[in-house]
Amino acid sequence: MTNTALTPGIAAGRLDQAGYADNFSDLHPPLEDHEALVAADRCYFCHDAPCITACPTDIDIPLFIRQISTGTPEAAARTILGQNILGGMCARVCPTETLCEQACVREAAEGKPVLIGQLQRYATDTLMNQGTHPFTRAEPTGKTVAVVGAGPAGLSCAHRLAMKGHDVTLYDGRDKPGGLNEFGIASYKTVDGFAAREVDWLMQIGGITLETGKRLGRDLNLDQLKAGFDAVFLGIGLGGVNALGLDGEDKDGVLDAVDFIAELRQASDLAALPIGRDVVVVGGGMTAVDAAVQAKLLGALNVSLVYRRGRDRMNASEFEQDLAASKGVRIITNASPKAVHGNGAVREIEFEYTDDDLTPTGQTVRLAADQVFKAIGQTLAGDNLPDLDGRKIAVTGAGRTSIAGFWAGGDCAAGGDDLTVTAVAEGRDAAEDIHETLV
Repeated sequence: MTNTALTPGIAAGRLDQAGYADNFSDLHPPLEDHEALVAADRCYFCHDAPCITACPTDIDIPLFIRQISTGTPEAAARTILGQNILGGMCARVCPTETLCEQACVREAAEGKPVLIGQLQRYATDTLMNQGTHPFTRAEPTGKTVAVVGAGPAGLSCAHRLAMKGHDVTLYDGRDKPGGLNEFGIASYKTVDGFAAREVDWLMQIGGITLETGKRLGRDLNLDQLKAGFDAVFLGIGLGGVNALGLDGEDKDGVLDAVDFIAELRQASDLAALPIGRDVVVVGGGMTAVDAAVQAKLLGALNVSLVYRRGRDRMNASEFEQDLAASKGVRIITNASPKAVHGNGAVREIEFEYTDDDLTPTGQTVRLAADQVFKAIGQTLAGDNLPDLDGRKIAVTGAGRTSIAGFWAGGDCAAGGDDLTVTAVAEGRDAAEDIHETLV
């Protein structure tokens, strides 16, 4: 018998193939040529444009939009990629609604910004689809650099160092590069294997040797890296996941949201992925929204996203919250998890309502749950790391750590806001500082 959204428990194949294809199609289909020209024509090409200041990678947004409007999207792509080598992915996943587009003068005047993110995608896709790599490698310097972690920060750092003429060895603990771009972002935001294609395109610069299956603390250590390379960049991300700390958290069906998203991203057949009829996601950030929306798109009947504070305190943007609601996700706020109930496997999860200051009210509610996804943040994993600032690696300047010759950036480093675009900027800036130190 074919499973449906009404099938109890955890089951695969709740939808037909057409349903999966439709649900996981591109969230924002690419602009056609005429659409791009019309969108570009709305830009005022501001002097001292606020959108540039709002972009963590400082892309000259008015310039690249003007280049699109004059029929030269390849030139626009070079403008973008010179600042953000992962501009294609960032165009897809950046919360532009809270960054460049929120700062857009059109947004302030009309409540409708220039479509900066979609125009950036139009430009970078045009260039990448031609198989063109716009940068060339400088003469070899003879210097070697290890980049540990092939996520956004590591890829950005490795590319910039290779472009400067250094020989880079890029390590990653997984079996393929990309980091969160490959394993941690909702499938409908980056379709058709784009993350992997972007890495392949980036590697065309040359001078980068990729070694997968090499994890810091297991296969590599800082002493080895210091002895073997002239400089080291750590872009190791956050490998640990925060626990709920609840009775019954070890029951079957209680899973980490990041593992669920990674499994979905690597699945060759979405129909083979089991999903609960009643799914509860605990958290309020982008990962929580991605997990909740994708659970619904896989055919779950009831999906609830529960956050301990109000919606105005959620890390997920208002756009992401509205997206979740539009897909049928129920958002419950001011509720903290108290216990997981069930005989071996989760059947309910209990919450207590709280005030805005997290003061318990004494009122509780139980939600039916075949699956519970934890999305309450990640932690830095590993021992014998450089000095920490709180729970992340302490850095000064452009990513310098407490150990001479070691830099760090991306989610593992203190500061920043855990965005792909911020990680790219930190990797790029660290590479520039490493270059200045080595030459």
